[in-house]
Amino acid sequence: MSQPVYLDYNATTPLLPEVWEAMRPYFLERFGNPASPHLYGKEAETAVEESRAAIAELLGASPQEIIFTSGATEALNLAIQGLARTYAHQARKHLLIAATEHKAVLDPAAYLATQGWEVEYLPVTAQGIVEPAALARALRPTTLLVAIMLANNETGVIQPIPELVELAHSAGAFFLCDTTQAIGKIPLSFSELKVDLAVLSAHKCYGPKGIGALYVRRRQPRVALSPLLWGGGHERGLRSGTLPTPLIVGLRKALEITLARLPETTPRILALRDKLWEGIQRMYPLAYQNGAQAPRLPNTLSVTFPGIKARDLMARAPLLAVATGSACTSARPEPSHVLRAMGLSEADASSTLRFSLGMPTTEAEIDQALAYLAKALQSLQPQKA
Repeated sequence: MSQPVYLDYNATTPLLPEVWEAMRPYFLERFGNPASPHLYGKEAETAVEESRAAIAELLGASPQEIIFTSGATEALNLAIQGLARTYAHQARKHLLIAATEHKAVLDPAAYLATQGWEVEYLPVTAQGIVEPAALARALRPTTLLVAIMLANNETGVIQPIPELVELAHSAGAFFLCDTTQAIGKIPLSFSELKVDLAVLSAHKCYGPKGIGALYVRRRQPRVALSPLLWGGGHERGLRSGTLPTPLIVGLRKALEITLARLPETTPRILALRDKLWEGIQRMYPLAYQNGAQAPRLPNTLSVTFPGIKARDLMARAPLLAVATGSACTSARPEPSHVLRAMGLSEADASSTLRFSLGMPTTEAEIDQALAYLAKALQSLQPQKA
């Protein structure tokens, strides 16, 4: 019997068994509220703070710079809107946002535009890169924030963040970096990137859904945010709400495992991605990769099949789990804003699939995926007389 093949790890990942085992006691026996003063609460608080310290060390931060949230979307909203609220009465009212950002950045920025902020979108090259020269031209004395993600969720393209951060800082602007897709796939350090704000989400790196974090730089410069939620003053007043101890423990364990396994998983996943691309090339020579000439995540492959609608291709391969773009926007009919910003026509953007591999991906699954694609492509192409 044919088996389904999951190649949508950029959308979400399965929980590692070791992560579940680390979380389990905090659901059942050690269930105290970490804000409670008694023994059960202290036990939970210890788990939270030990996890915070471990996460900070893994990511090149201090424990005081890690704020737990429900995920990357909340973290990005807290970063963007929280910064805007703090500096609302100052002269800096200009925001620079990369055109290929996730909707969790674009939508809060668009909201601020309705509140009197000036939002400008940074163009990208055909490879999806924000060129430092483009940022330098766009920066103004009134620029408050530059937001550019580390690795794109659709193409895997990696931005030259340290160089871009240096330019932003030279103009007195803060820098927000969405590292959600990069976490667990490539080594990174917030202190080495020199960003002021950064976000991550556990479910992208084999941790639980419902937990993420915001990195808020404390020194040189110190970043001041205003909260979006009130109701108890948790997380140093930035994010009120009872901390989910099991999820925080799970985030820590997931990061520890995925980062430790990078030296072995990276070359294996990269080889499988290359095998997938070579197979696609053979069966459909017109296909091309997006961002192929740029640095990319080892697991991500964005492929355009000119002349074939991506949704038709997916419909003909129901056992192959892939995506037409971001999981947060792929349910919408319009073509990917990321691909359009890279210069693809509406037709080609609508003919693009994202394949994203993960730690569980096997060579047999790649072979099966290629078989599903071959059958789907054959059924969609005109038959020769």
